Amino acid sequence: MQDSFTDLLKLLLPEIIVDYFELTSYEKGEEILHLYLKEINSIPKEQRGSKLSSKGFFDQITVQDFPIRGHQVYLDIIHRRWVQ
Repeated sequence: MQDSFTDLLKLLLPEIIVDYFELTSYEKGEEILHLYLKEINSIPKEQRGSKLSSKGFFDQITVQDFPIRGHQVYLDIIHRRWVQ
């Protein structure tokens, strides 16, 4: 079931979002859809040669994405703070 859910998200969201973030919750209104995403604790492959560790999170940001079925879509993203 989880694989089919991930496959569905890959159709709706950019690949980098699906690879590095998990969907923690969502809110659906009449015309608005908010998807809440939190970065997973996995060093991005571009940075794997560096000794990085996660030290908390940046403030949440909200990005407007393309509409889906007449709903405005907002990605509410929490990004990890990586330090060397």
